[in-house]
Amino acid sequence: MTEIVLPAPALAADKPQTSLNAGERRRRRRTYLQAAPMALVFLIFLAIPLLLTLMVSFWEYNEYEIVPAFTLQNYRDVFEGCLNGSDLCTTVRTYLSTLKFCALTWVCTLLIGFTVAYFLAFHVRSRTTQTVLFLICTIPFWTSNVIRMISWIPLLGRNGLVNDTLQSLGLIRSPIEGLLYSDFSVTLAFVHLYTVFMIVPIFNSMARIDRALIEASYDAGATGWQTLTNVVIPLCKPGIAIGSIFVVTLVMGDFVTVGVMGGQQIASVGKVIQVQMSYLQFPAAAANAMVLLGAVMLMILGLTRIIDLRREL
Repeated sequence: MTEIVLPAPALAADKPQTSLNAGERRRRRRTYLQAAPMALVFLIFLAIPLLLTLMVSFWEYNEYEIVPAFTLQNYRDVFEGCLNGSDLCTTVRTYLSTLKFCALTWVCTLLIGFTVAYFLAFHVRSRTTQTVLFLICTIPFWTSNVIRMISWIPLLGRNGLVNDTLQSLGLIRSPIEGLLYSDFSVTLAFVHLYTVFMIVPIFNSMARIDRALIEASYDAGATGWQTLTNVVIPLCKPGIAIGSIFVVTLVMGDFVTVGVMGGQQIASVGKVIQVQMSYLQFPAAAANAMVLLGAVMLMILGLTRIIDLRREL
């Protein structure tokens, strides 16, 4: 009797399990099909170009031709002098200059972006008004970056509006030389160009904060500063991290802003790569690009170590 009854439940249990496995496989296939177009775009426009750049970085070249032969000389040239002597090599000085602009831009855009996002999220109640203010923030992107940078020259030049105004008010006797073609002008242009990349992700994080948490904080006796540091900022960490990644990657690879606002006198990693490409030194430029990519990836990895974006999102 026992031998007749036991197989029946087992057979009955196998059918739902088999049906469940088949349904799971169908869902996975649909998921892969949905992700296939984006994966193809990622492969064609990112993965393959990076692999080609990596391949070219190991090629030989001279004044007349590029030879597809394996060599490590391009990477040796990048770090030439870095391991010998006490002075910093050219590559290290260039990266330090770029990191300086990166840090200054990040601090300024974070302060401005957080302040603007906080105002939009907690002080502007109307969705229409928020949309209009966001539109105002994006209006500068309707014009070319170069045009926006050039617009600073009549303001910051030796005989520009700022110096003329200060002289007419009697605040200075002679024009200030460091307003244009200096670290100040480069940093100012970076902040002007990239602040919106910090505003948007931080605002998105703030918009998802439950207002009941803010009210509970005040009800518990917390001050405005305590609510900001203990409630708002921790809940905005994903937006801050995403905005920081945008700003850091854009500044590290920029060469147009440094060239225009620095008067072609300030070094940056992107500028070095651009000059090498203009002289058709593609293997050397590719090697510098791969080193820059590695440096940026390390910085992004450090940010993701501090903030677990997968868990926060």
